[in-house]
Amino acid sequence: MKIIIEECKPGEEEQIIIRCKEMDEHVLKVISEFKVGQRKLPGMNNGVITMIEPANVYYFEGVDNKVFLYCKQNVYETKLKLYELEEEFKNTNFFRASKSVILNVTKIKSVSPAYNGRFEALLFNGERVVISRQYVPELKKKLGL
Repeated sequence: MKIIIEECKPGEEEQIIIRCKEMDEHVLKVISEFKVGQRKLPGMNNGVITMIEPANVYYFEGVDNKVFLYCKQNVYETKLKLYELEEEFKNTNFFRASKSVILNVTKIKSVSPAYNGRFEALLFNGERVVISRQYVPELKKKLGL
């Protein structure tokens, strides 16, 4: 793969051009990661709205019709719906881990089998998240297993 970087002339709009033989999963992932890297998520904690970079999110969880963003030490509420976040972050490091959780695979320290075909992920912040058995194949795909 060849990478070419050119500086824009004054007044020109910045652009990214991708030339590929086919639009495969790798190309889609690169595009999604770039788009996600530029977006920040609004999260509310104690009445204060904080703009959070998606790379800092360990997981999203839906509880009682509310969605929360879990970071290393803080938890924020967001007005976004879980299905909206799933769509926004498809082809990225995030994946649906259960009906109520979307997990960032880059924040997984280890994974171990649990009961009934489920897996349990130990995150770098010490939290444990259960991956439902129907989502285990996606986890394995994301981890390259």
